[in-house]
Amino acid sequence: MDVLSDTITAMHAGRPHANRHELRAPWGMRFTADSGGAFHVVLEGSCWLLPPDGAPPIRLGVGDVAFLHGAGTHGLADHPGSPLVDFDMRSPQAGPDGTGAPTIVLCGAYLLDGSRAHPLLAEVPPVVHLPARIGRHPSLRAAVDLLGDEMGRARPGAGAIVPALLDTLLLYILRAWFEERTEDPAATGWTVALTDPAIAAALTAIHDAPDRPWTVAELGARAGLSRAAFANRFTALVGQPPLTYLTWWRMTIAARLLRRSGTPLRVVARRAGYSSDVAFAAAFKREYGITPGRYRTMNARPRDGRTTGGA
Repeated sequence: MDVLSDTITAMHAGRPHANRHELRAPWGMRFTADSGGAFHVVLEGSCWLLPPDGAPPIRLGVGDVAFLHGAGTHGLADHPGSPLVDFDMRSPQAGPDGTGAPTIVLCGAYLLDGSRAHPLLAEVPPVVHLPARIGRHPSLRAAVDLLGDEMGRARPGAGAIVPALLDTLLLYILRAWFEERTEDPAATGWTVALTDPAIAAALTAIHDAPDRPWTVAELGARAGLSRAAFANRFTALVGQPPLTYLTWWRMTIAARLLRRSGTPLRVVARRAGYSSDVAFAAAFKREYGITPGRYRTMNARPRDGRTTGGA
C-alpha cells in the first residue's frame, strides 16, 4: 500500500455513515465535534458552512466538498444567520425546515482514531474546502456523483456500496487536497516528502515491508543517497529519523491488528518486524504504556467498529 492509503487504513475505527437531506430555507444544522472527520457535499442549490471557532462562513455551491477533522462544533445552514438545530444521527432532522429555496446536501462522518493519527494528517487544515471546478479532480467528482446517486434512492446492495463509496470519497478528498498543496512552492513537510523521489522511495519501502529489518544504510540505498545524506534529508522532511518513523509505523500496525483481529500475539510481533515476542512486548509497552495483551483487552472492536472496553 502507498503512504496515503496506509494513513487512512491505520486511522479507521469503524464504518463511516452519511445522510442525504432535501431542505428548504430557512434551515440549519449544528454538528458536534468528535475525534473523527466530517464531510458535506452540495448536490443541489447552495448553503453556508459555519466553521468552528468563529471563523468566517464559507459559501458552498453545487459540487463543492467540505471536509473537517479535529475541529470544534460547526454548522451548515441556508444563511449564516439562520438558527441551528443539533444534528442527531438517531433522528437526522435539519430544522427548522421552511418553504424557501431548495438545497440537497450529503452530510457524513468518518470514525477515525485520532490517538494514532499519521503525521501526514497533521498537515491537513481543520477545514478543507474543495470548490467544484471544471477539469479539476475528476475522480473526486465521479465519487460524489456515484454517492449522490446511490443515496438518492433505495436499491439492493446499498448497505455494502455506500460505506465503500464513503471510504473512496475520503481518499479522493485527501488526494485532491494533497495535489493542490503540491502546487504551492512554499509547501513543506510531508507534502514535499511524498513528492521527493529519494524520500518517497524510502517511505514506500518501509510501508511495503515494515517487518523487514531495515537499516539506515539500506533505506539510503533505496533512496540513492549516502547514509548520512539520506538520514539528514529524511529527518528534515518527515520530522523523524528513519528508524524512529519505522518503529512508530510498526507499532501502529501492531495496535491495529490487536484491536481488530484475534491474531496471536506472536504473529502480531512478526508482522511488526520482531522475531522475539519479549522484544515486541517491551517495544509496545514503551510506545503505549501497557502490554499488548492488555491493549487488546481494552480496545478490541467487533466488526461494526464499536469499542468493547475502555479507551
